[in-house]
Amino acid sequence: MTNLRWLEWQIARHFRKKGLKVRIGTIRLGNTAIDGEVEGKGWKMALEIKTPRDDITRGLGQLVEALAYGYTTAALVTTLRKAKTIKPNAFDKLGLVLLGVDSKGQVHEVYPSYARQEPHWSKQIWQKNL
Repeated sequence: MTNLRWLEWQIARHFRKKGLKVRIGTIRLGNTAIDGEVEGKGWKMALEIKTPRDDITRGLGQLVEALAYGYTTAALVTTLRKAKTIKPNAFDKLGLVLLGVDSKGQVHEVYPSYARQEPHWSKQIWQKNL
């Protein structure tokens, strides 16, 4: 069973290693709340962290609301095993990112993947700002 606190710690560690500002904690946005945010130079990404037993659909709704509140992009974070079972249709249509954390604490971008041919948002942002 995956602990929410462990997922929060791993995702914060991952982005801080990249030199980005991370804020993990409840952030209220109108009628909803997100679990955290990552901030770079000129962009902000909302984070919604879900354990395998949490409702993924509710998490997607929270991320869409975060985009409406001005976040540049939004990411759903869950375990790698759970992330591989989620269909990418919603992420493609809404422009969301799906991150999976494996049992060793490494963060993997499940969708959209770096294997795609065209440039990707995180490559563009991280190459400019790191």
